[in-house]
Amino acid sequence: MPTDQERHDQGMTVRRAVLSDAHVDRSIAATTDLTADWQDFITRVAWGDVWSRPGLDRRSRSIAVLSSLIAHGHHEELAMHLRAALRNGLSVEEIREVILQAAIYSGVPAANSAFRIASEVFSTPEPDPSVTNEGAAP
Repeated sequence: MPTDQERHDQGMTVRRAVLSDAHVDRSIAATTDLTADWQDFITRVAWGDVWSRPGLDRRSRSIAVLSSLIAHGHHEELAMHLRAALRNGLSVEEIREVILQAAIYSGVPAANSAFRIASEVFSTPEPDPSVTNEGAAP
């Protein structure tokens, strides 16, 4: 069984591959005493345990994440994971299909928001890694 440190290291590798070094660096730089345990937890558990499992490839995981974020209205996380989905090999056309599929099960308002956010994300270049963002999401 892997140690917590090994899970953290694996999680950090996957987290950086999926979200980008720049995003993770901003999140780590924004870590405070209040959020340090949270950063460790999501790195070990979300990224080191779940995202690292062999049962689904990253493209499939991105589809599942996008669908869930759309369904629950997690707009800030959706924007972040739209970029991640591109890095994980989904095309804009495939992402459009995910949003359309989500519309059937999550509703038109959820899809409207998702298409608006996707349009903003896909028309805006990746953030400059040299600029820090104190409110960076995990």
